[in-house]
Amino acid sequence: MADPVFLITGASSGIGAATAHAAAAQGYRLVLAARSRDRLEGLAAELGGDERALALACDVTEWDQQEAMAAAARDRFGRIDVVFANAGFGAKRGFTAESPEQWRSMVLTNVLGAAYTIRATIDALRESRGHLILTSSVAGRRPLQGSLYSATKHAVTAMGEAARQELNDSGVRVTLIEPGMVDTPFFEAGAADWALKPDDIARAILFAVSQPPHVDVNELLIRPTAQPV
Repeated sequence: MADPVFLITGASSGIGAATAHAAAAQGYRLVLAARSRDRLEGLAAELGGDERALALACDVTEWDQQEAMAAAARDRFGRIDVVFANAGFGAKRGFTAESPEQWRSMVLTNVLGAAYTIRATIDALRESRGHLILTSSVAGRRPLQGSLYSATKHAVTAMGEAARQELNDSGVRVTLIEPGMVDTPFFEAGAADWALKPDDIARAILFAVSQPPHVDVNELLIRPTAQPV
């Protein structure tokens, strides 16, 4: 059997890029998607070049681009075994702190983008009896004051369970990753010195993926030891 294929949205930095490195080390071929292809191409070159990693520009809020992403993955590698719907970004807290345009972009990316990724890849996952992973957040379990971002991640948390129920008895596993503070570009002013590293989340993802087929790790809530909330 050819090496399995791991597709990641939001792959150009942070948790997505760390997971790409971890998956490559476990023998996966990679489909790396993000809005900007330039950074992806460098990452793809690091992880084996054209035979091992496919870099694709994809705005997850555009259905036709997600369809094209899934089709390109199958055209290049013939299958998709793991899908990591990871694309997303945040906002300042406070219901007057960001522009309506920023809100709209965030909601479309974090919620509709994740749903589009599921829709675009679900048939391939059924065929491979694969694994769907969604990035939620601690904020998707515990509302944060004035946080519309928190509401988007509550939606992703619900989406993960909805997908698990739909895929029950198909052989497809579903895992929801709920990180606390992680030192990534998400925090423009910089994360706390006690924050998790992207590699910490990548290890957790590969742990879930590496379980036997009858074991489905549905949720992983991962906080830094020092995180107060």
